[in-house]
Amino acid sequence: MRKTIYLTTVLLAVGVCIFQLCPADAAEPAATQLTCILGAFDDELTLLYQALTDPKEEVLHGIHFASGKMKGRSVIVCRSGIGKVNAAMVTALVIEHYRPGEIIFSGIAGGINPDLRPGDIVMAAKTAQHDFGTLTIEGMRVDGTKSAVTWQRNPVFLEPDARLMALAEASGKRIKLADIETGKGKRHPKIIKGIVVTGDVFVASPAKAAELRKTLGADAVEMEGAAVAQVCRDLGVPWLVIRSISDGADANALQDIDSFTALAAKNSAELVMDIVAHLAGQAARETIGK
Repeated sequence: MRKTIYLTTVLLAVGVCIFQLCPADAAEPAATQLTCILGAFDDELTLLYQALTDPKEEVLHGIHFASGKMKGRSVIVCRSGIGKVNAAMVTALVIEHYRPGEIIFSGIAGGINPDLRPGDIVMAAKTAQHDFGTLTIEGMRVDGTKSAVTWQRNPVFLEPDARLMALAEASGKRIKLADIETGKGKRHPKIIKGIVVTGDVFVASPAKAAELRKTLGADAVEMEGAAVAQVCRDLGVPWLVIRSISDGADANALQDIDSFTALAAKNSAELVMDIVAHLAGQAARETIGK
């Protein structure tokens, strides 16, 4: 009897130790059949919300998440809010609660590359926080942040998941975006790989735009992408940032963003939906192959 009690006690103690060392949350794998799509504000997400079939809504800590099917794939669509803090908070929340296989940010941006016009798209091959670093007498030196997970210095430029970028490039070659009417006639939107930089300021300054182009090689500037990228990198979730140009980050930016947000948001969303369709097809082929 005493031996039985002793063995039971030992087994219970071992079980408690195992549970403490391996909590259920840490052991739970990512849901690779689920894609999360973020946008900073509702205008960036209108087309994506409309594309959901059998949509459902869940509210976590006051943040609204819409779930459903898009192009045959399970997706979560969510407004992150404007700025790096809002974007980082919502990204961490969606990773913890939904464990998506990947996160894609879709939205608008100011064009810094002089060859870009409203409606053109930049697929972020790199992204960086242009307002994080050291301000010296010589000016701003951009640094990488230290990871909250490893306490190691992240690189200044973060690069997206290679598989997602390859899918984006394939979609960019295949997708048929509508021509854009201009004062000089119609033009077809460009889709390029480029550098997208992020900061907690709306850039409407030719001097600042030129500085970002010179120091960071930036093609576009926005307010969320690098924050999403940092959280995803630190928590091990593949990510991709897609941005369509709404303005020139210049003296006319505030007027142009009102004129071209709908066009830019639509083009970005259409490219993202084609990427999602690829993800759905890829997942289906993998399932058949098992």
